[in-house]
Amino acid sequence: MRYLPRVADDLLAVALATSGAVQVRGPKWCGKTATSLQQAGSVIYMQDPDRSQSYIALADAKPSALLEGATPRLIDEWQMAPQLWDAVRFAVDRRGEPGQFILTGSAAPTAQGAHSGVGRIATLVMRTMALFESEESTGQVSLRALFDGEAEVAGVSALDVEDIARILCRGGWPAAVTAGATASPGRLARNYVEGLIDSDVARMDGVSRNSTRMRALMRAYARHVSTRAAQATIAADLAVDDATMAPNTVSDYLGALSRAYVIEDLPAWTPALRSKTAIRTSPTRHFVDPSIGAAVMRWAPADLLRDFEAFGLQFESLCVRDLRVYAEANDGTLFHYRDKTGLEADAVVVLADGRWAPLEVKLGSRQLDDAAAHLRRLRDRVDTARMGEPSFLAVITAGATAYRRDDGVLVIPLACLRH
Repeated sequence: MRYLPRVADDLLAVALATSGAVQVRGPKWCGKTATSLQQAGSVIYMQDPDRSQSYIALADAKPSALLEGATPRLIDEWQMAPQLWDAVRFAVDRRGEPGQFILTGSAAPTAQGAHSGVGRIATLVMRTMALFESEESTGQVSLRALFDGEAEVAGVSALDVEDIARILCRGGWPAAVTAGATASPGRLARNYVEGLIDSDVARMDGVSRNSTRMRALMRAYARHVSTRAAQATIAADLAVDDATMAPNTVSDYLGALSRAYVIEDLPAWTPALRSKTAIRTSPTRHFVDPSIGAAVMRWAPADLLRDFEAFGLQFESLCVRDLRVYAEANDGTLFHYRDKTGLEADAVVVLADGRWAPLEVKLGSRQLDDAAAHLRRLRDRVDTARMGEPSFLAVITAGATAYRRDDGVLVIPLACLRH
């Protein structure tokens, strides 16, 4: 498979230069191993069917033996032998040099090591490919440049809404991206979902979970993507699929999906405000890649084009995926905002140094005026004496051109954006 450069390449290089080990986390098939191999000196595959049992037995008897090899030593799917965590931490202490190990895994182990690894093992989260990584964004508008004060934007997207629908169903899975037009949109995502439901989540922590219930829960979750639906609401929606689950069972299943990096909710931003308006703290619901929701609902691109309400919610989730990638490349975090008056921002990028920028997501152009007005109202509501002025206000769209409106709000096609 052709390797396409990833935003995580530079982040991994920096982490290896400053930490003894790096844990690369993220969903299965997102490219963690391929990216890590670009910088690894040696590798051991814990899932190798010919050697897996021997490796696990050796990890019980003498875990340090698995750590010998050229550095950085890549241990793929390390969570199959959680005791390796403490072995890596000890080896890092003993060697006293950066860049010794890379640990990759597509599930968070329920049993963690005796030591946290703080100060020794850095964490890097990888996601599926953003549009700039899949070479489908022109990259004419840089998030970093906007935060650094770039006042004007200009760009022309090469994608239309039909392309966006196809990409959304295909997902950012590297294997699907590099397959190009030879693969039908969504086939890899459907394989991922079926494999996940049939075995992966249960195998992750040894707990048996009903595949019919898991499929029904994921369908209910997909119907609430990009909303702040409570767990009780999702549970109630299971009745649509003729399934019922107790609240604690819903919580367990959602927890398993979260540990497997299948769902990743977007937390609420709680800035200081000029007034005492109450801020809603419920997260918005998202799959780690929007193609998962499309796959579990069996949506094809044509289905999304016929239902623009569903399309809009899925497009918002696609934007959240890309914005997370770009924000983290700039030492930032993505949030959403909503208060009791109904004022909201679909996404808020907050950098580690305190700079921030609110963004609205709109699939088409009819709602641009409303979106811009919401962003200006949010800017006025935030206590800028304590939070600082926003670096910019922007509406992310599926439109054709990037430009600055007369009111100063930026309009940026997702397919023009980069980190």
